[in-house]
Amino acid sequence: MAYTRNLVEHVLPAVWDAEAAYGIKGEQVADADMPRGYRDPKKGSPLFAHLADVRRGWKAADLTVIERQSLLLRYGLDWEYAEIGATRGVRKQSAQEATERAVGKLTAWLNGEPYIDGYDAQTHPDEV
Repeated sequence: MAYTRNLVEHVLPAVWDAEAAYGIKGEQVADADMPRGYRDPKKGSPLFAHLADVRRGWKAADLTVIERQSLLLRYGLDWEYAEIGATRGVRKQSAQEATERAVGKLTAWLNGEPYIDGYDAQTHPDEV
């Protein structure tokens, strides 16, 4: 499965807060109030595999200190970009760019691809 920026952002809070995983809904899992049909146990939710992969990527991906700080403050502490910028002494836009670059680098690492500025796994020229 290819990782997308949205999936990585969805799972990132659980890197720092294990209990956050309980609030993450698997995209392929039906709501609790929906009727249940037959479910093939071989096709279960990959949510916990995603959690493990993103945690590993956080440790192994080639992120700068600023990018790691940005990810922690945005997804670990749920700070707004303006707060991150004020803490780092930069503009809100600079804080947002560092965070988006970090998510892109992490996503590229998870997909085993080189990072290119503006990386988004959903749009590859050869898939168009």
